[in-house]
Order: sequence, then structure tokens, then C-alpha cells
Amino acid sequence: MTATRDLRSQPQFGLINLLKAVAAQLIVLHHLAFYGPMADRARPLLPDLIDWLGDTARIAVQVFLVIGGFLAAKSLAPTGQPGVSHPLAAIGHRYGKLAPPFIAATLLAVVASDWASGWMTHDSISPPPTLDQLGAHALLLHGVLGFDSVAAGAWYVAIDFQLYALLVAMLWLGGAIAGGRPARWLMPAAVTLGVAVSLLHFNLDAGWDVWALYFFGSYGLGVLAWWAGDRARRPGFVLALLAMILIPAIVALALDFRSRIALAVLTAGLLVLFGRSTIDSTGRFWSAVNTLGRISYSVFLVHFAVCLLVNAAFTRFVSPEAEPQAFGMAVAWGASLLAGAAFHRWVEVPLGAATRFVTRLVSRPLAGQGGNFVSVR
Repeated sequence: MTATRDLRSQPQFGLINLLKAVAAQLIVLHHLAFYGPMADRARPLLPDLIDWLGDTARIAVQVFLVIGGFLAAKSLAPTGQPGVSHPLAAIGHRYGKLAPPFIAATLLAVVASDWASGWMTHDSISPPPTLDQLGAHALLLHGVLGFDSVAAGAWYVAIDFQLYALLVAMLWLGGAIAGGRPARWLMPAAVTLGVAVSLLHFNLDAGWDVWALYFFGSYGLGVLAWWAGDRARRPGFVLALLAMILIPAIVALALDFRSRIALAVLTAGLLVLFGRSTIDSTGRFWSAVNTLGRISYSVFLVHFAVCLLVNAAFTRFVSPEAEPQAFGMAVAWGASLLAGAAFHRWVEVPLGAATRFVTRLVSRPLAGQGGNFVSVR
């Protein structure tokens, strides 16, 4: 409890927490509007809003992709130099951070689907998963192996892991090429090339959307944003990094405008300007923002199960008229936040502590070899 209290009193990245908090709410509301009968019944009250939430709001996931790249660069290559001492250990640590709470949330979604099926019949209810399907989820390979996701948003966790592993591999290869020599342009150039290839080719073909290359354009913009936001760099170097962010993005948008990529560029720009700025977390507003940012991953993981159960309960026990069904959407939204806070405290944090304990045991011999093992918050 003392450690948690100390963490909350420390200066934090205010913009990042604000973006995460807002994006998480939009994802919850998007799935509420897209899945389940409550939104269909409530649509006559606010048709334009529900249609927007059910369609356009999904691009809020781009915010998480850009922030993911930003924080990965902060942790793995804060100065932009190539090289990772122990790439497999770094990738394993990332898996240990993402997978255990994801597996717990997947099992929760399975239980919720079974329970909800007794109260309603709807396309949002997944059939009972097979052991192979659950195993693929546990390995974060469900998308590439062709298994249906047990819960909405499950694809993102697998993609986040792929993107992180891809960046680690790029840094490791860059270190091998540099051979221990300073190479400040090597990684920015490599990431810019990756962003360009992603935006101009892979991101134009939805058949690639189970692979990291489809999303690396947004993730790589976040990586470049961390390096460009370093106030200690010379102005000329910063301007060159800004050009590396803008040129492939502008070309990609000019050839085929995609609102999701435009949002990614905007997010990267904000992170360049304000992403490294910290705020005093003692005020009420920022305290709430930081809390919502801190629990955003847990909210993302559990909200589908919560929304499914609330949809089923309001279908089974509540009048189908628009007003009570709209109230049900509000209940599901609030319940998702409460469940996310509980999941963060009682599942994500304990699992994270257990993972860190195991990581220390594994990385102790690596530290004796001079390794520099880091993690991403």
C-alpha cells in the first residue's frame, strides 16, 4: 500500500495518462455501441452519437499504438542508439507483463459468455472456446493462427507484443551492424524506413492486420516522437527527426487518406511537444486522470466481459424501450471502470509483482554478464 501511495505522489507523464484515459473510454463506448442489443434499442435517442461510437471511435486504438512506441523507445533506446544486451530477456519480460492479466481476462470472458448465453441470444456471445483456441490466446498467437478472439480487443494485446518484439529485433540488429560504435542516425533511419513501408504498403492491405507490420507505422511514429522530444539534442537533429515523422506520414495520407493514420500523426506530434512533461499528481483532476491512465490496460481487458453481462441482464430483465436501454449502456460503462480498477488492484498488480520476481531471478545471471535489462511501463 505504501508503494502504491508513493507512486501516486510522484510526478507523472500527464499527457500520456490523459490520452490513455480518454482513449480507453472511447474503446469501451465503441464496443458498447458495436456489440450487444442495448445500443440497437437505445439508438433512436442519439442515433448520430451511437453510430459514431460504433464506427469512428474505434480509431482511438491508434493512441495506444503511438504511446506504446513512445514508451518502448524510452525504455529500450532512450538516446536512439542501437543495441539490446539481451533481446530474448527483454521480449520475455514484455510477454510476462502483457500475457498473465490477458489470460485471466480471457478466462473471465469465457465465463461471461457462458453466463450471458442463458439470458440472451446474440452474435456478440462467443461459442465455447476449444483448448487449442485458449492455448493460442495464451501464447498471443490467436490472430496469426487464425483463431477467433474470445473477447473484443484481444487482437491488440497480441499486436502490442509483436510490435515490441519487432523493435527489440531492430535494435539488436542495429547494434550488430554498428559493432559498438556510436551510430545516432542508424535507428532513426531504420524506424523511419519501417514506418514508410508500413504506411505505404502493409497498412493498405487488411490481410496483414494480424501482423505487426500493418501497425508499425503508428508504433514507429511513437518511437520517433520520443527521440524527437529530447530537449538535449541539437536543433538540427530534432528538425531532422521531425522530418522523419512528417514526410512518410504526409506522403501516405496524400496517397490514401486514413483517419486512423491522421490521428496517429497528431498523437505523435503532441508527444513530441509535451510527452516528456511531468505534472504534479496531487490535484484532483490530475489524480483522477492518472488513476484512469494507470488502470487503462485492466479496463481494456475486462470491459468486454462486463458489457456482455450488463447487456444480457438488461435484455432479460429490463424493458426494451430506448430510455432504460440507454441507462443500461451508462451502467455498463461505469461498471467497466469499477471492474477495471478492481482487476488492476487484485489481478494485474499481483501478477506483475510475481512476474518481476521471476524476472529478477532470471536476469540476475544476465546482470553478472554486464547486461542492461529494462522494462516498459
